[in-house]
Amino acid sequence: MTTNDQLYAAFATALQIDAAVITDAMAYNQQPEWDSVAHMALVAELESVFDVMLDTDDILAMSSVAAARTILAKYGVVF
Repeated sequence: MTTNDQLYAAFATALQIDAAVITDAMAYNQQPEWDSVAHMALVAELESVFDVMLDTDDILAMSSVAAARTILAKYGVVF
């Protein structure tokens, strides 16, 4: 599984949606399932899958799948 697949799988798990509907353009509050509670579940899932500890600024800045990829890259995750 590629890191991109892992990213999409983490979003699918946290948001409880089909990975097939996930795109880089998917953004917070544009997907009904991605609310504030799901956002925290997503953070926990990403931290677990990629073995990172996100700081508060990055958690708040994670507004889309593309943003999550950029943020994770700061922590050494290679896509």
